[in-house]
Amino acid sequence: MHNTLTDLARCIYGDEHGPAPACELDWAHAESSLIERLTFADAEEILTMLRTLCPHLVDGYLPVRIRNLAYRLLLFQRPDDPALMRDAADSPYLHGPDWDDIAEELKQRADALEAQ
Repeated sequence: MHNTLTDLARCIYGDEHGPAPACELDWAHAESSLIERLTFADAEEILTMLRTLCPHLVDGYLPVRIRNLAYRLLLFQRPDDPALMRDAADSPYLHGPDWDDIAEELKQRADALEAQ
């Protein structure tokens, strides 16, 4: 039933862009399963989840904490990808000034990579 990270996330949080399947897992167990699966997912699987469930960043039901964790894990796997850094920076910008310094640092790192 949960063949992919996207399927598991869709089952837990729903999906405004497609049908959410019924899930037999209780919410607390399901979220811990998602975090475990996310922790060890490869970059393509994480990107697929983000682009499927939050294609325009401001939409989708994926919680901010899960989205930010996903971007952090992506940047560990692709530390020299300026486009990904900019995408990752957009998420904290959307959720208040508390994380603006993190977002700005990511954009500066992306600029520096592109300047090389």
